[in-house]
Amino acid sequence: MDLKPTESELEILQIIWRRGQCSVRDVHDELAKSKDAGYTTTLKLMQIMHDKGLVERDTTAKTHLYKALITREQAQQGALDKILSTVFKGSTADLVIQALGQHRASKDEIDAIKNFLDGFGEGK
Repeated sequence: MDLKPTESELEILQIIWRRGQCSVRDVHDELAKSKDAGYTTTLKLMQIMHDKGLVERDTTAKTHLYKALITREQAQQGALDKILSTVFKGSTADLVIQALGQHRASKDEIDAIKNFLDGFGEGK
């Protein structure tokens, strides 16, 4: 299973994760609110996603319904692995420094990061 969906596939997965199960029309209507996407393009992308194992298709009804086969966490991990290896040459420190330097984290987020790092140092 390819756990590294493309940007367009991630947009579709976001809709499916939010709604649970969707027809191509459901996804297309959501995408059309924010971008100029043709129905046939959405259909083709969802067929590719099915072939890649990112979604499953229920064909028992006239309107096929799609459901995600990967979780948001699996997609995040795949995307992070790709970014870490290609953009940051495997340097976790560079990735974290860049992320924290470019985006303001809330106090709760900083506290969660500190707690994670404290536990990480203890071998958790």
